[in-house]
Amino acid sequence: MLPADFSGEHIIWYLANYVQSVFNTLQEEKVPVQGGTLVVSGDGRFWNPEAIQIIIKMAFAAGVARVWCGTKGLLSTPATSAVIRCRGGKGYEPFGGFICSASHNPGGIDNDFGIKYNCENGGPAPEKLTNKMVEWTAKITELKTCSKLPDFDLSKPQLFELPNGKSVEVFDSVADHLAILKNCFDFPCIKKLVAHPEFSMTYDSMSGVQGPYALRFFEQELGAPAGTSKNAEPLPDFGGPSSAWHGHADPNLTYAVELVKDMGLNKEGNKVSTGKPIPSFGAAADGDADRNMICGSQFFVSPSDSLAMIVANAHLIPQFKTGLRGCARSMPTSAALDLVAKKKGIPCFEVPTGWKFFGNLMDSGTSYFPGKETYTPFICGEESFGTGADHVREKDGMWAVMAWLQILAKKTEEAGKLVSVEDVANAHWKEYGRNYYARYDYEGVDKAKAEEMFAAMEAQTGKLVGKEFPGGLKIKINDMFEYTDPVDGSVSKKQGLRFIFEDNSRIVFRLSGTGVAGATVRLYLEKYEPPSGDLTQHQFEVVKPLAAIALELSQLSSYTGRDAPTVIT
Repeated sequence: MLPADFSGEHIIWYLANYVQSVFNTLQEEKVPVQGGTLVVSGDGRFWNPEAIQIIIKMAFAAGVARVWCGTKGLLSTPATSAVIRCRGGKGYEPFGGFICSASHNPGGIDNDFGIKYNCENGGPAPEKLTNKMVEWTAKITELKTCSKLPDFDLSKPQLFELPNGKSVEVFDSVADHLAILKNCFDFPCIKKLVAHPEFSMTYDSMSGVQGPYALRFFEQELGAPAGTSKNAEPLPDFGGPSSAWHGHADPNLTYAVELVKDMGLNKEGNKVSTGKPIPSFGAAADGDADRNMICGSQFFVSPSDSLAMIVANAHLIPQFKTGLRGCARSMPTSAALDLVAKKKGIPCFEVPTGWKFFGNLMDSGTSYFPGKETYTPFICGEESFGTGADHVREKDGMWAVMAWLQILAKKTEEAGKLVSVEDVANAHWKEYGRNYYARYDYEGVDKAKAEEMFAAMEAQTGKLVGKEFPGGLKIKINDMFEYTDPVDGSVSKKQGLRFIFEDNSRIVFRLSGTGVAGATVRLYLEKYEPPSGDLTQHQFEVVKPLAAIALELSQLSSYTGRDAPTVIT
């Protein structure tokens, strides 16, 4: 991703360097670029239209025969994965695709632009490719483009046929993702839920790319009333400073301001009066629609709990009618999933943050990793509001929302009365216990100071075992998380500092790489309460004692000058 102070010329050279380095790497790796099909689209943020035209011309110079673009150059990140994996019905399966997106980061002329490359399986390029791409950016000597080609009109589906058998095809942005999710879920069953006299819902796309998908899925396919899909027009600045979320299309309690208010909550997740009827179900998406937020009436579901609850109820989802063969969570995500997997006898993996690690597990036993254990059907997720399954190789915000609607629809059908999000959560906690959980984000801190703080904590690795803190908390493990991939054997080091207590409470620290201004220190807090305990407390209150311990262990205030987090989720 690029910071806002890059000039237009800088961005053009950055983009061209990156794209050419990708093509050079692919050709070096014998990927069938020559005569192949490439997907190019993005989340609609500022400069996406210009970037897409540049990529198209460079693609043809690299030997690509066919370029596929979503209407208006729009494709959500999960939809791009779906298109790469499933759209090729004429022998023209894509070898990969470029996604112009900076995910949940703010859009607009003064904010972030980003781009990434996904491979032929629809997933993010693995490290063996990205490392070579980085090497190429430093040694590149020429940039190739077809400068005499005109810009292409991407406003509507159409085919542009060019000399030498080359073409640009503009297609319906929503159709392929809709088709693949219709194979995952029982749409008629969900439609009955939507029509239930006591059911109502709202969905906030926060002016990101999800708007056209929300309108098609909820209002056209499922029959929800007009207006169910809010902020459904994609804007280059995601609504900008004048929007309630200030152009920061990030679905959480802090930034999804309109959804949170509509659902009768405040930014701490506490109940507040709205003076109007509260929908029974609410959800939101981020800028590129791979993240999701789930709420019931005056009830917030943490992403960690959402993942565990979907897995616990996977038998209600047609996609998993044969049962699950695997599940996984990122290391910072709460261990609620582990409890479900253990009871159901499903392999469960704790992986570093990054969807590529899930992708390896999903591709295990396929032609990518023959002879390995097969873990699909598979569900996975991250605490950062990302949830998904093996239908694509990206986190999929729409899939997560549809999974919840499917679960509610089946439970309502079985009970003969409307079952709410809160009903599902309470039943889950009574069976598995509750992992009270919160994440504190300290955004825009000095990177050098943050790295110094992490180095000081890492120097204490293994030395704090047995140390006691108020509340009877005694450290069982303090380490730097390291992951050996069971599929490709790769080793990922320095993936986060963990402080695990004897009662399995956890404190985790990570430095985030998803921002462009300074560094973000992420602090994760988790306290487990068994089924026999108090399951009705507020999560932020329960983890406060752990937060105090975390600040003592890290001396965060001394290093960063921060006494309070920027965001709590």
